[in-house]
Order: sequence, then C-alpha cells, then structure tokens
Amino acid sequence: MNKDRIVVVGGYGAVGRGVCEELGRQFPGKVYAAGRNLERAERFCRGTEGRVLPMRLDIGRPVDPEALAGVRLVVMCLDQRGIVFMRACLLSGIHYIDVSANLSFLARAEALRELAERGGSTAVMNAGLAPGVTNLLALEAHRRLDRTEEIEITILLGLGDRHGKAAVEWTVDNLRARFEITRHGRTELAGSFTDARVADFRGAIGRKRAYRFPFSDQRSLPVTLGVPSVSTRLCFDPAAATTLLAAARKLGLGSLLGLKPVRSAAIACFGRMRLGSDRFVVQVEAIGEKDGKAAVAEYRLQGRRQSELTARCALDVAEAVYRTALPGGVFSIEQLLDWQGMSRLKEEPLETEIRSLGDMDRGKGAAAITERGKRR
Repeated sequence: MNKDRIVVVGGYGAVGRGVCEELGRQFPGKVYAAGRNLERAERFCRGTEGRVLPMRLDIGRPVDPEALAGVRLVVMCLDQRGIVFMRACLLSGIHYIDVSANLSFLARAEALRELAERGGSTAVMNAGLAPGVTNLLALEAHRRLDRTEEIEITILLGLGDRHGKAAVEWTVDNLRARFEITRHGRTELAGSFTDARVADFRGAIGRKRAYRFPFSDQRSLPVTLGVPSVSTRLCFDPAAATTLLAAARKLGLGSLLGLKPVRSAAIACFGRMRLGSDRFVVQVEAIGEKDGKAAVAEYRLQGRRQSELTARCALDVAEAVYRTALPGGVFSIEQLLDWQGMSRLKEEPLETEIRSLGDMDRGKGAAAITERGKRR
C-alpha cells in the first residue's frame, strides 16, 4: 500500500484545524482529522468539502496497526501522558511531529530514538509556538554570538485570545509543577511561577514581570546548542493575572488544583476568560560574547492568535518531513530546521537587536546598541 496519508491527532481542535485545513488544500483526500469524538471530526470535515476526512482515534487505548495502514505522517496536536501511541507510529515506520510543551513527555520520547532510527522514522518534537518558535529563535540568536553563556526566553500570552482546551489544561496542570532546569551546566529543580525576571518587550508593551514555567525548550536547548543556562518564563496580558497566579503559588494555593472539582473549575474559568488582548510575544535573549565583548542578541516576534502561529510552525515542519528525506531518529526542531527554512513563519516580521554590555550591565540591560533591525 502506498503510504501517503496524513493523520492530524486533535485535528478539529484550536491548532489542529488550522493544520488540517492547510494540509487538506495541499493533499486533498489524504488528510484525516482524528480524535475521540467522531461527531466533532465529521462536523469539522464537512466544512472542508472533502479535502479533510474524519477519523475516530483514541490515543489513550492500544492502537490497531490497521488504523495506521497507509499513513506516512502523524501530526500530534494533543498532550499525551505516555509514549504508547508514538511508539506504535515509529514501529509502523511512520514519521511523527509533536507540538507538546510537556517536559516529562519529551524525556520519555527521547527513549524512542533507537527505535525511530531502525525504522527510518523522523520524529520532530517541539514543533509549536513554545516550544518550537522559541527553539528556532534561540538558534538564530545563538548563531549571532561568538559564545553563548545563557539563553533567556520570555513568552507573553494575551488572555483575550481563544486558547484551545488542551493548552488550557496543560497550563492549569503545571501551575504548581516542579521541574528540572539547566543552570551553569548543572541540573537544578525549579518551580512554576517562581524566580521572577523583568523582561523589556519595548514599544507599547514595555516591561513585564515573568515567572518560570516548565516549557520543554529548557530541556532540549542546553543539549542541542551546548548552552550552560537556559530559562523560559511566562507572563500574561493583563499583568494582573500574572501577579495573581504568582501570589497564589506563594501562598500555597496551587495545591488545591490537585482536587478534581477545583481543577475543573480553574480550567473552565481560564477557557472562558476574555481579558486583555489576543496578542502574544515571544522574546529570546542570547547572552554571551561577540568580538571579544560581552553582548546580548535579542529576537522578538509579536502577533495575535497564538494558536494560528502554532499551526503554521507545525505546518512548516510537516511539509519538510513529508516531502524531504530526513534522517531517522527523535529530534528537537532546531536540530533539523532553522528560521530561514520556515516559509510560513518567515511571513511574520522579526525584530532583532545585538547590544554590547558593559561589565556592570551584564544581565541587566544594554550599554550600547551596535546592531538593530527587522528581518523576515
């Protein structure tokens, strides 16, 4: 059987529908919007005039190999608790893309590297906004310096945007998380909404206080870029939401999320909340040395409706994996691709800046601007 089908798991969700619609235009009749709710899949697919087909698929249960017959590529737009489904894909020689930000899932997925290599399957992790876009911008910033000692990533999300259910659940479930970070080449434990840092987004947004959060780029980038310290922090618009969550964490109220009724209420509240704007900002600062002087390379991407940009990142990766003979294995996005190869992402204007730092200013701000501009 010719393996030319594409299965988008969570294909009728906030991110998945954007992936399905675009792939359906490129490969009509070969793209499947998959998920547990066949009725929702069918309702979504009717609007694509047959370019996308519905498929019932529960990744929480053992997968019949026949369900994956003829599949060349799976794009995973849901968070998973385990690697059973991913393993089934790799055993069948299927290429695999994942937009998950889940640190623990990424750690388990890395254990499938040899299986993917043997079967010739290319698995690309971190293929969304954060991680994904953050990884690619970190690679660009890292390349601009002669030596990188630290990468600081800050993500601002507007609560006026419509965030998908999976994204809301993941955020709520990680408000009280403990996770590993790499600082000065050593592994340390950190907690969500601790260790605040003020990020300067410039322009109309200005300075915002952001807190650590367990995005998986903190696990991959120290390894793939060889950088001794990587941190990813999160803040919201309006800023009051960030302050409230940090205060709740400090008071120990996050433990209440372990209670099912409280968790459900928090997810429902976040899902319905429409405060602030629908904009997002991703800012990456690589701190190190250039031309013998302390310097920071800063990359900033702003936009609206983060789920659309997540879908565009996944689409660029899907097109590369589907059309190109890439090596077998489990990779983070920046190991196979870079910003210049992402045609859809490059449509967004990218603000860049390289600043030299005085000894007293290192880690605090710019002493002088040496290079600045916008790139596409």
